[in-house]
Amino acid sequence: MPLRSRKAMAVVVGALCLFAPAAMHAQDFPSRVIRVVVAFPAGGPTDFVARLVADKLKPLLGQNVIVENKPGANGAIGADYVAKGEADGHLLFLTTVGAVAITPHLSKPNYDTLRDFAPVTLVVRPTTILVVKPDAAINSAKELAALAKEKPATIPFASTGSGSTTHLALELYQAAAKVKFLHVPYRGAAPALTDLLGGQVTALFADTPVVLPHIRAGKLKPIGAASAERNPLLPDVATLAEQGFPDTVADNWYGLLAPARTPPAVVAKLHDAVVAVLDAPEVREKLLQSGAVPAPTSSEEFGKILSDELARWGRVVREKNIKED
Repeated sequence: MPLRSRKAMAVVVGALCLFAPAAMHAQDFPSRVIRVVVAFPAGGPTDFVARLVADKLKPLLGQNVIVENKPGANGAIGADYVAKGEADGHLLFLTTVGAVAITPHLSKPNYDTLRDFAPVTLVVRPTTILVVKPDAAINSAKELAALAKEKPATIPFASTGSGSTTHLALELYQAAAKVKFLHVPYRGAAPALTDLLGGQVTALFADTPVVLPHIRAGKLKPIGAASAERNPLLPDVATLAEQGFPDTVADNWYGLLAPARTPPAVVAKLHDAVVAVLDAPEVREKLLQSGAVPAPTSSEEFGKILSDELARWGRVVREKNIKED
């Protein structure tokens, strides 16, 4: 064989050797139970989405897919656990925006969002809704802002914690409306909702799945959406931008990540399976009825979203001098 031909053959063989392990990983995966970590207690909206998707992944992947709840430290405990865990596709992280795009700016977690995770796909976008009690004489975000102008820094406005998505939504709203509320941070959505329903606070931003049952029961009134578009289940609720408050998009999102060293072929297999689940009419309908809009992306698109969100929320945290609880 001529020298040139031998060199060409060597290049081909070398390339095959490089790609062979990745292909083998994909063929062998999954070989055991897949664990999906959620950084919140069982029963919440993130847990609901995780369990719905996990249940439908089993027949597609041929292995059980279970959800493990590891709450605490604004999502950092679950995130760190996955970042340092096995990187073969059998350990995943279904996260909200907080743990990977906000918490890194509030503390110094033991993980780096862009370095330690491989994006699989965005899963859902739950609209952030502004709610008040039905008996409040407030029917829009504009009217609430007008009330705050009359009584600056006295209207109690709840959040699910300092540095949470709901707190940052409040900060963006205040800046756009040029008003100041009395921020009342709680440790989670449950106590914030309890006090809102009890009249101890006036308003709250929250994910649609959290407040939708109370809206349907007539116990809460939606008066604005901190999102780019109206939620399909609440088509009459105008966005804050539509009400004259620009730069107030503060939607939460849930996305699926794997440890960074997970083989690309395994990530691709997981991506295709999750997208197939989200495209299933039954799953899509259940998600939409809960208030979460299915939003699958390519892994590359989700990586760009992660990078953009990390930078965006970092600016907000710095500009507003937001500190962790």
